[in-house]
Amino acid sequence: MLLYIIVALVIAQFIIDAVLEYLNSLRRSEKLPEELKGIYDEEKYRKSVLYERSNRRFSLVTGGFNLVVILLMLLLGGFALADRIAQSFAVHPVAVSVLFFGMLMLASDIINIPFQVYHTFVIEERFGFNKTTPKTFVTDKLKGWLLSLIMGGGLLALVTWFYLLTTQWFWVFAWITAGVFMIFMNMFYSTLIVPLFNKQTPLEEGELKEEISEMSGKTGFQLDNVFVIDGSKRSAKSNAYFAGLGKKKRIVLFDTLLNDLKNNEIVAVLTHEIGHFKKKHIKTGLAISLLTTGFTLWLLSLFIDNPNLSAALGAEEPSFHMGLLAFSILYTPVSTVLGLLTNILSRKNEYEADRFAAEHHNPGDLAEALKKLSSKNLSNLTPHPVYVFFNYSHPPLLERLRALKESGAN
Repeated sequence: MLLYIIVALVIAQFIIDAVLEYLNSLRRSEKLPEELKGIYDEEKYRKSVLYERSNRRFSLVTGGFNLVVILLMLLLGGFALADRIAQSFAVHPVAVSVLFFGMLMLASDIINIPFQVYHTFVIEERFGFNKTTPKTFVTDKLKGWLLSLIMGGGLLALVTWFYLLTTQWFWVFAWITAGVFMIFMNMFYSTLIVPLFNKQTPLEEGELKEEISEMSGKTGFQLDNVFVIDGSKRSAKSNAYFAGLGKKKRIVLFDTLLNDLKNNEIVAVLTHEIGHFKKKHIKTGLAISLLTTGFTLWLLSLFIDNPNLSAALGAEEPSFHMGLLAFSILYTPVSTVLGLLTNILSRKNEYEADRFAAEHHNPGDLAEALKKLSSKNLSNLTPHPVYVFFNYSHPPLLERLRALKESGAN
């Protein structure tokens, strides 16, 4: 019965995703909607429709492929086979857990490489976004696998070890460890992890930096670290983000952003990012992540000893890693609800950061920057409300523009 529930959850998740994609496609008109004039021209809009359609079809194919793989693994005992292979190479439960999940993650990524190659070098290339070279693609893969082994494998080993030592109270020690790791990564991600993949350089002295300094002074935000990242190494798309805590906080601009926007528009985007910090969105988000992680680990501790979890995946003997895998699938409805709540809060935070930017800078500049970035990235500007509710961490552009207009934007 537990196996049937797991299978049903996997299928239900695929169906929900497919229905949401279908609903979203119904909102796309072949002709340029009146409300998008001034953001898209006819040619650019047609291109955005084709881009969305290509990604939707690609998502359906990859999702269907992965669904078939997971169902075959569940129904034909693939996870039990992986368990036996892991136990044939290792004896200690910690080593078995790391090897088991390592094999699954590596195998999953390898069989999906053809899809990743197609998306990067065919779809993204066709629409003018791809800047990734085959060499960069391969080195990114190797570095990603190595980081997963070191960080993911290390955390899994610690959690398994805590379970072997304390059983029902392992979740407390695992939560503390996860919390320390999350805070550490928030503080040092940009200085330790990002440089492995991208080059970051301090923003050059000049007019833009002077305008940024003036703006940070007006907002009462000490901004010493503004960096430019070579995002153009992989994509023509533009972005900016806030990273770090305390003295390690920094704002990172994609080099493409500097080419796509005027100085006053870049300052508006930075004011928005500072708004997240001033409104304590960064710290609140971290606190919520810590609480969610603690809740998940506590819930896991209630079920991990149940031998039926391992048996549902075909294991002959119950084990922590098999129980963890089964639990992760059964946890899907809970994670979906938590994800919805997180998205609702995130969209609220975006409006607050926009209002902050409107109060401390010309709201018209932010509106113009958002229009340019959406047009450059071929964003879907008419998403279905249900799709937005389930998947969007940011409000749709037209809703943000309306909110900014109420703040005085043109």
